[in-house]
Amino acid sequence: MWKYPDAYDVIVIGGGHAGCEAAFAAARRGASTLLLTMNLDTIGKMSCNPAVGGIAKGHMVREIDALGGEMGKCTDATGIQFRMLNATKGPAVQAPRAQSDKFAYQNEMKHRIEQQPLLDTKQGTIEDIVVENGKFVAVDTLEGIRYYGKTLILSAGTFMRGLLHIGETNYSGGRAGDKPSVGLSACLERLGFKLGRLKTGTPPRVNKRSIDFSQTEEQKGDEGVRFSFDEEAPFPKLPQVSCYITYTSADTKKVVLDNIHRSPMYSGKIQGVGPRYCPSIEDKMKRFSDKERHQIFLEPEGLDTQEMYVNGISSSLPFDVQFALIHTIPGLEKAEVMRPAYAIEYDYVTSGQIGLSLETKLIEGIFLAGQINGTSGYEEAAGQGMMAGINAVNRVRGLEPFILKRSEAYIGVMIDDLVRLGLEEPYRMFTSRAEHRLLLRQDNADLRLRGYGHDLGLIDDQRFKRLQYKKQTIAHETERLKKTHRPYDGKSVSLAQLLCRPEFSYKKLLEHFSDSVVDHGSDINMQIELSLKYAGYIDRQNVEISKLDHLEKIRIESNCNFKIIKGLRTEAAEMLAKIQPINLAQASRLSGVSPADISVLMVHLKRKN
Repeated sequence: MWKYPDAYDVIVIGGGHAGCEAAFAAARRGASTLLLTMNLDTIGKMSCNPAVGGIAKGHMVREIDALGGEMGKCTDATGIQFRMLNATKGPAVQAPRAQSDKFAYQNEMKHRIEQQPLLDTKQGTIEDIVVENGKFVAVDTLEGIRYYGKTLILSAGTFMRGLLHIGETNYSGGRAGDKPSVGLSACLERLGFKLGRLKTGTPPRVNKRSIDFSQTEEQKGDEGVRFSFDEEAPFPKLPQVSCYITYTSADTKKVVLDNIHRSPMYSGKIQGVGPRYCPSIEDKMKRFSDKERHQIFLEPEGLDTQEMYVNGISSSLPFDVQFALIHTIPGLEKAEVMRPAYAIEYDYVTSGQIGLSLETKLIEGIFLAGQINGTSGYEEAAGQGMMAGINAVNRVRGLEPFILKRSEAYIGVMIDDLVRLGLEEPYRMFTSRAEHRLLLRQDNADLRLRGYGHDLGLIDDQRFKRLQYKKQTIAHETERLKKTHRPYDGKSVSLAQLLCRPEFSYKKLLEHFSDSVVDHGSDINMQIELSLKYAGYIDRQNVEISKLDHLEKIRIESNCNFKIIKGLRTEAAEMLAKIQPINLAQASRLSGVSPADISVLMVHLKRKN
């Protein structure tokens, strides 16, 4: 192996969404960083749907932006349709989603990566990881180059021993058109990591010119939706387009069920477990056989391509069956299939082998981020990548890990889940996973997290000053409206009380009391309105969080021998030893650990201290 002359603080493997955010975070904190990927032309590639955000996922993209990440900004720059999902529902479940131009997104992300100071990008396929005395030292590539580094972030996506399935046909690949990574899996097993197999899939793409849109429902975007909290004009930057809705038919169901024995998922060829919440068309027809039809979204992949993403019919059926079922869908009777659907199996590192910092328990200096941890989705990967990049730098500098609590961010919920839960399928984020989702809204991610971004060196002083002004304005106006009384319906009421009424909004308040209400812009206006309307619920959740704060502060030493603690049940001791929680709060959330076990553990720790 030829030794590369420069050594790095952080080496990131993989140029997907996790790898990009990890590299940005590390370099922006002043660490010399190398992004090493199999193909420089696929940095930031959107392998599946060219869409960002959605329920809970949109929350995480805004959290990434609040901390100083790039996904939200890149989406704003390349989005061709923006929507606010659940706009008529409560604020906790509203979420931004954007359809991006896949080529524009990829090119934009690659450009931003290449412009980032302290970040080198190189093409290479990792074949081996050099470890000495339980610590990461270097990586060796297929090209015969050894790169030395202090820390390593693995974000390999679906490439580890990737195997693609289309009916009876299967072949190796990281995704359609790309080679798999074979050496990395073997290397991790040799180092002692336990690997499992998961499965995901993608639907076919059809030619836009061959679609009869008269049989579909047009779905236009919403105005004023964006991801980044930073003011960047003009917006939107690209022309906006529509998506379209259609449905499966009775003939679709018949084609699928008549040929389901040819699906590798049902014939036994696929061993990996697929995502329950993003089922294939085969699963939909089997598991929901009582449903007459299933919704399908026709989504453009870009402004300069005719490819349309057929969202809702992910499949691993043979191509002749896909060809037949596509033509049973209204509007797609004459559709030209440009790319077939396929399923892909890949290796991942099974649960219990990383800590909350995303550093592996087995080897110091190695961090895991993205689908290698069993997650599914661009947004989940990007959130992990950012946290891995931050904590790799902390490891280099000898600092404590940066860990977000479940009460602070969806990113914190996700990582806590990954560490303590045994995954049986690819992990996907939902608002229902968060106990305090009214506090973790997409609209207040900057108020929750931007201060952390500034402390970490990822948010500059100018942006932080804007945040401080916003916080101060919200606090001041909220109190002022409580003290400002005006006659309404024959009696004197405070403007805050009026705003709490269902029929009142801040906009209506401005119209009725222009002499007493100030227009601070839509963003601040909304925060004032929500803080008053939901004050009771927010206070209740804050009380619940404060009750758990004392458990967060009771630390558990990393070398704690749980098996010798008297009164601790065997099942609890085994789970605690496997996960190695860092505090009592995390321990209390583990499966098999009861409140009685937590009491025993608390007494033990107090005695020891």
